[in-house]
Amino acid sequence: SRYYREVLPGEIVKISRHDVQTLDVVRRHEGDPSAFCIFEYVYFARPDSIFEGQMVYSVRRRCGQQLAIEAPVEADLVSTVPESATPAALGYAQKCGLPYVEVLCKNRYVGRTFIQPNMRLRQLGVAKKFGVLSDNFKGKRVVIIDDSIVRGNTISPIIKLLRESGAKEVHIRVASPPIRFPCYMGINIPTKEELIANRPEFYDLANYIGADSVVYLSVEGLVSSVQESIKARQENSPIGQKSPIGKIGHCTACLTGDYPVELEW
Repeated sequence: SRYYREVLPGEIVKISRHDVQTLDVVRRHEGDPSAFCIFEYVYFARPDSIFEGQMVYSVRRRCGQQLAIEAPVEADLVSTVPESATPAALGYAQKCGLPYVEVLCKNRYVGRTFIQPNMRLRQLGVAKKFGVLSDNFKGKRVVIIDDSIVRGNTISPIIKLLRESGAKEVHIRVASPPIRFPCYMGINIPTKEELIANRPEFYDLANYIGADSVVYLSVEGLVSSVQESIKARQENSPIGQKSPIGKIGHCTACLTGDYPVELEW
């Protein structure tokens, strides 16, 4: 298979063995910017996906680099919980000049944890899901990069596991901002009350999850990481092909509560 092109927002495409035809494009209101889901870049999409002319892996690595600028920490090594946040962890390590080292390996014989019927079983599942590479971090200060902390339940047993296996310090850095608001655009985000960012524990989150420190990427940092190469490409394109930079749009509603359309109740 080979990359052909993206389907445009609102585009209806017919694909046959002969060609790709555009049947129709549902137009936006004049002046409305696009509102591509920013969490596709953070979490949902495969790292080899290409959106808006850029590879998701590259955006995630930039998020890690931006996180290192915003939230550096005195530490000995950078790692991650395998493996969705690996690109961000590599970006963070590169920017900080620290080694990227694996501290956990996946146990391939354990099923998915999020489908367990209750929280206790989910947490037990997380602890069984990973093997500990203790030789790599014993007596050392570890930075763990995560792509998102939604409820705060799965990271706690991992931090406990690392401490029990000899980590001197465990610092958590999150390569996306806190999720605070529900998504009305089709993504099943937990209720407001379930989101850790809306709970009292959030104000002492490090203590709650057992970490030495926790810092999230800022909304501005995420948006700039996503838009950086789009803007650069627009600025370098021939005059006739330029689209105004103000038209670049990403939906950040779950992070900011700023929804791209008027909500009707």
